[in-house]
Amino acid sequence: MGYRSRNSVRNAKRRRVGAPGFGGNGPGTDLAPWLGNPLSERYNPEPVRGRTDMIRSTAVLVFLFAAVAMPARTARASDAAAPAPAPKRLTFGAEALASIAMDDPGYFNDTSYGQGAMRLMRLRLDAELRLGGRAALLAEGRADNGEGLTVAALYLRVRPVPGRSFDVQVGRIPPVFGASARRSYGADNPLIGSPLAYQYLTSLRDDSLPASADDLLGMRGRGWRTRYSVGATNWDRGLPLMAGDRWDTGIEVRIGREPVSLTAAVSQGTLSDPRVRDDNGGKQVSGRVEVRPVLGLVLGASAARGEYVTREAGRALPPVPGRGSYRQLGLGLDTEYSRGYWVIRSETVLSRWALPPVYAPVVKDDLRAWATFVEARYKVRPGLFVAGRVDHLGFSRISGTLFGGRATSWDAPVSRVEVGSGYSLRRHLLLKVAVQRNWRSGVAFGARESVAGAQALLWF
Repeated sequence: MGYRSRNSVRNAKRRRVGAPGFGGNGPGTDLAPWLGNPLSERYNPEPVRGRTDMIRSTAVLVFLFAAVAMPARTARASDAAAPAPAPKRLTFGAEALASIAMDDPGYFNDTSYGQGAMRLMRLRLDAELRLGGRAALLAEGRADNGEGLTVAALYLRVRPVPGRSFDVQVGRIPPVFGASARRSYGADNPLIGSPLAYQYLTSLRDDSLPASADDLLGMRGRGWRTRYSVGATNWDRGLPLMAGDRWDTGIEVRIGREPVSLTAAVSQGTLSDPRVRDDNGGKQVSGRVEVRPVLGLVLGASAARGEYVTREAGRALPPVPGRGSYRQLGLGLDTEYSRGYWVIRSETVLSRWALPPVYAPVVKDDLRAWATFVEARYKVRPGLFVAGRVDHLGFSRISGTLFGGRATSWDAPVSRVEVGSGYSLRRHLLLKVAVQRNWRSGVAFGARESVAGAQALLWF
């Protein structure tokens, strides 16, 4: 037998233990199996889905101390021979993250739920209560930046036909549209920031409507604080293409699992504004088809349509005979491919909003916005990875009297490049660093900025 180095012996032992690294060589592309999280898509085959102050340094230190002090699980020879435990009736999971970052004066990372995607401390608690062999009640609670605990998800899942991949979910349900919203847990995101389609605030609102094309053009690039003359007149945040961190309320049906699955839902809100209570008498219909033709490749297509203008804003519109409802239409395509040490993801989202004409110059066509990103992650060594994302958000053009009457995008286009790295300090502790560069075109303020940040993620 030839001489075996210390590293070769150590690597052989690591392979026998079989603990997967972040972004491993197999088809799995996230850490959800380690999370023990009942709402995780990969742990559970069903899909899931104002400015903030800087996080206090003492809170971050307590967070890290608790993570390092937590004992790591060791493999035992008796584990292989032990019988598989019976499914528990009640299971819990938890995730805590602390993110710190430089100031974001251009509001590039503000979100629809009033937080900053790069500056966030979040505690997430999940629970699953099994109600016999065919039903379960699932819930998720969140506490952001020291605020009180809120219910982010609460739904009943029923499997009416034993042995069939057919599920019905009722309540505050997981998102159907797109892929990124279904990877909402921190370990599923190799970077700190979110894709523009799921986070960036446009200048359009559902409770305050522009009276003319000039009214809308005057708010270009001001999605974090905007207002119009029809409906609510207070300053408030605009709508994203899709609110990726909020769940809608309704009923969802899923058929199939692999290689093809179909999901459809009827819910209260829209992609831009998921809701618990209806605010306009309309419903959203959404659907998704997912295909896994070969190992490591996932292809998805999504569509959604729902009324987005609130009841109060609709009442403030001048009476016009035959006026219809005003809907948001969304279309999406996504791809994920994993091979060896690589995981590559791409997604494109198209959103269209019907805008009521009020005064001249009117907006003649529907407002359109599209976003696309490409993201890659590479595993350098066990526990260490590097990642990057290229992102762009564009808007259709309208004409008014502003900008010399030239056709101008109704909101300012945005581009983003983010690169970063992550290291698993312990099995349940992940540290990430990232640098983000943002560009906003066609505006005089907040045109470009760089943001650097760090994040610590703990789960159990």
